[in-house]
Amino acid sequence: MKLSSNRSIINWVVILVSFIIVSLILWNTYRFFQKFKDEERIKMENFSEAQRELVKTQDLDGNISELPLTIIQSNTTTPMIIEDSKGVFQSNNVEIRTENNQQYLKKLSEKFAKENTPIQVIYNGEVLSTFYYGNSDLLNKLKYYPLALVLIIVLFSGLIYFFYQSSRVASQNKLWTAMAKETAHQIGTPLSSLIGWSELLKTEKVNPTYIEEINNDINRLETITERFSKIGSIPQLTPTDIVQATRNSVQYLEARSSQMITFNSKLLEGAVLIDLNEALYSWTIENLIKNSIDAMKGKGDLNIVMEDKPEEVCILISDTGQGLSKKQFNTIFETGYTTKKRGWGLGLSLAKRIIEQYHDGKIKVLSSELGKGTTFQITLKKSI
Repeated sequence: MKLSSNRSIINWVVILVSFIIVSLILWNTYRFFQKFKDEERIKMENFSEAQRELVKTQDLDGNISELPLTIIQSNTTTPMIIEDSKGVFQSNNVEIRTENNQQYLKKLSEKFAKENTPIQVIYNGEVLSTFYYGNSDLLNKLKYYPLALVLIIVLFSGLIYFFYQSSRVASQNKLWTAMAKETAHQIGTPLSSLIGWSELLKTEKVNPTYIEEINNDINRLETITERFSKIGSIPQLTPTDIVQATRNSVQYLEARSSQMITFNSKLLEGAVLIDLNEALYSWTIENLIKNSIDAMKGKGDLNIVMEDKPEEVCILISDTGQGLSKKQFNTIFETGYTTKKRGWGLGLSLAKRIIEQYHDGKIKVLSSELGKGTTFQITLKKSI
């Protein structure tokens, strides 16, 4: 739990730092955009002043000044529309796409007026013309730069997360394999000895019932050994009657559970074939049932229901235990997560691995309410 908590804190710190960095980049980009916009405004004000000076020099000596004319003609990037006092429009750096250019320029000037405040050229108290201008190509491209930047950051973050997840899953798989094989090996040695002692007891005058019970436990240990050997490699799936496999697992645990636990089974009639590894599937059912018994603290009702659907079968396991909060619905399947004082938090993680990775099925918390109980759902596809 402590390790999981520290990892969660680190993740939040990384997210917060990333958010701050992205925010700073976007803010600087916005300021850069505004600076360009202000510079274009100054440039357009210079154009309007140049036109006013051009009219002024014409009134004074009748000659056209070269400097104002040069300033006006120097605009080669900013789209600009000039409306004179008679309502006639002229344009610069604007592509005319219709034969009725005056109407087109009028509509475009209205659009420019929403982007930038128009500039009036006033001389002797009279409005000679009005300048409408839009954003240059550079500003328009710069406007989409933050979105492109965010997209790049998201893609880069996704790539990092993908490699991190792949590395983590690979490490977990190695750990699972090593642990499973070592466990199977460790159990195998005393198991062989127990089989020998069982055969020896048969030659003695020992109650056959005792020997039968010992053999049942030996068979159980062999099943456990088989499970661990299979979890460390890709298990073989064969068409199996899931109804009988579920019934066997439930009956085994019912016989070994407290009488204060009431088992209510509602399984399907007849056989339903599912591509299963029965040893691992029964392990999953047992893990879920044991988890439910622990949640009920050894007293309550346990319901096992099977639902037959056209292409799949659902197994619902419900208890009347302490229940889960919604934030635990997913974390409960994480390796190492446990609410018990004792335990490694492997049971539900194993169940998820067996159902989803090995059997291409689904397992989830279907519903839960604190103080009332929890329902787990397993969904598996039928054999074709």
